[in-house]
Amino acid sequence: MSASKSKETIAGLTKNARTVLEKRYLKRDKDGKVLETPADMFRRVADTIASADKNFDKKAVTGALADQFYQMMTGFEFLPNSPTLMNAGRELGQLSACFVLPVGDSMEEIFESVKHTALIHKSGGGTGFSFSRLRPANDVVMSTKGISSGPLSFMKVFDVATETIKQGGTRRGANMGILRVDHPDIMDFIMCKADQNQLNNFNISVGLTEAFMEAVDEDREYDIINPRNGEPCGSMNARKVFNRIVKQAWENGEPGIIFLDRLNKDNPTPAVGEIESTNPCGEQPLLPYESCNLGSINLGKMVKNGKVDWERLKEVIRLSVHFLDNVIDVNNYPLQQIADMTRSNRKIGLGVMGWADMLILLGIPYCSEEAIDLGEKVMKFINDEGHAYSRELAKTRGTFPNFKGSIFDRPGKGETRNATVTTIAPTGTISIIANASSGVEPLFAVSFVRQVMDNNKLIEINPIFDDIARKRGFYSDELMEKIAEHGTVHDLPEVPEDIQRVFVTAHDISPEYHIRMQAAFQKYTDNAVSKTVNFSNSATYEDVEQVYRLAYELECKGVTIYRDGSRDLQVLSTGKKEEKETAAPAVEEKHAVKRERPKALRGSTYQMQTGCGPLYVTINEDRNGLFELFTTMGKAGGCAASQCEAIGRMVSLAWRSGVQARQVVKQLLGISCHCPSGFGDNKVLSCADAVAKAIQARMHENGGMAELHAPSHEKGACPECGGAVEHEGGCAVCRACGYSECA
Repeated sequence: MSASKSKETIAGLTKNARTVLEKRYLKRDKDGKVLETPADMFRRVADTIASADKNFDKKAVTGALADQFYQMMTGFEFLPNSPTLMNAGRELGQLSACFVLPVGDSMEEIFESVKHTALIHKSGGGTGFSFSRLRPANDVVMSTKGISSGPLSFMKVFDVATETIKQGGTRRGANMGILRVDHPDIMDFIMCKADQNQLNNFNISVGLTEAFMEAVDEDREYDIINPRNGEPCGSMNARKVFNRIVKQAWENGEPGIIFLDRLNKDNPTPAVGEIESTNPCGEQPLLPYESCNLGSINLGKMVKNGKVDWERLKEVIRLSVHFLDNVIDVNNYPLQQIADMTRSNRKIGLGVMGWADMLILLGIPYCSEEAIDLGEKVMKFINDEGHAYSRELAKTRGTFPNFKGSIFDRPGKGETRNATVTTIAPTGTISIIANASSGVEPLFAVSFVRQVMDNNKLIEINPIFDDIARKRGFYSDELMEKIAEHGTVHDLPEVPEDIQRVFVTAHDISPEYHIRMQAAFQKYTDNAVSKTVNFSNSATYEDVEQVYRLAYELECKGVTIYRDGSRDLQVLSTGKKEEKETAAPAVEEKHAVKRERPKALRGSTYQMQTGCGPLYVTINEDRNGLFELFTTMGKAGGCAASQCEAIGRMVSLAWRSGVQARQVVKQLLGISCHCPSGFGDNKVLSCADAVAKAIQARMHENGGMAELHAPSHEKGACPECGGAVEHEGGCAVCRACGYSECA
């Protein structure tokens, strides 16, 4: 493409969307200069994907189809997954987001998968694994007469490899790790992320079986199976294991659960293999070496004159299936095995975004029977029409190669082009581009605060609410700020009751309705549904257990939950309540007087490697404990050195005024900057993080505190802009700048 940019404009492209596109999607030259406009990008994608029609008719004129694809995308009626937008028509050409790799029970197979993981992450994809084939820790290894180190040790190898690829400056890779509930190491797996400093490049889920769930209901033992020989090697009480899963999920949101037998019940190609794992967000079950390309219809655009526009929805479904089927043929796969498996099954995953927007435009509360019924109706329509068009494509293009022996190769089924058609994926970044609500999630907030440079704050307002408030005359800047502080429009007398009724947010909705909505869409979805069940901070273990059981009863294929504030250092910007919950406790009155400095103090100096160079942190103590902190940068002067000096002065003042070391560490640990250093346990996110780690080291030497852990920073504040993140499907997304944990 030439360096000249198109003068076409796209109506409805918001400032946030433009920022996200320029930062993450648009083509650049080697110096980082943007070479295309958003219109250029959509034209590039439309032309590339439409060109696949020539594979089936060399005389095909694809210009009209490309125009249809272009209009559908620039009208924000449909968008494909991010790799397609980024890479279609460019040198990399890798268009899929989802991959699953096998992990076999030998060193050769394990490290072959590590290599393949690196290649996929380098290409911009995420990976899912089942570690269930690996023999347990301390099991016999016949070839060496030694003992196995078990699945968890090898998960750490994959985690470090992922971290190393990230350090190389590519898009971050996300992983899903799954272990069957009948594996001997299951209890260690359930607890493996209790230390939030471990396996930060993994989402984890326990693969539950029907036999296990029956044993839970009956409060009895179930068999533990050694994967080395497939034989029982003991038993455990199912309810105790289930309770541990619930408790750990309550603690920090992980592990999630996947119902493995249900995935395989709907496996369209059982003759090809068994489904063992999913992609990183859990919505796409895949066979080993399989990939899937995803796309989402914006339901908010499918409302006309206060009613669902079924006619346009049908047109968009057909175009979207055509688009996604073409992606399979123009895709440049990172591995030949993946190319072969993907083209043999031709799975596509058409989903939705803007569901909350559709409900609001129709005047239907998210937490209502009417919304549940409409969710089923809409998804049944998408699934039925999607499969109908896939059958039409099969007449001219042929069935997917693995059709024989598939669930479609049965009387009354008929030929079809794609083994699966529908998936409900999280749509974090593409929903920002479309200015739509994400996936089938409710609104995260009606209005929220976004911090910008120089500590200024901007109030971000849901565009539908903004429009209604202005038209009905109750808009005011003061009200919008009040909503941002309150976190919801409920119980605000300035907001009419009918508006309060439909503008519900994630925390206004009971966990039971979250699960019921997931189940409504799952009923007519080929693959699975990505959905986060939100709990308030005060939720109990029993609340989480109830949702897990309800998900099982309602035929969901998996569950991800998130209890507000359950990860340390969470930063939210949707209400004063959260600020109170995360504030440091008040200093006791007896410590209010600042301690005077004696003439001599003893201390230690710690060398911390930061992205700005070595930082030397000196910590001195008096007889009452930590007293003062000094910092010296390896390179004197500059912004980093001055900021570190400021941190040292403030920490010293805090200690001398009675603030506990633990509270200082909590405030500094996990703060990230643009230039981190190291990886794994030795990773230093910023100079502030380095100071916190030095204080921790000193306290450990004194035996004075248990170690605090900063969670993966994406789970609280956005590491790039500091804004609030939304939790969806095991992923975290910042709607302010477009950062995505699973990008």
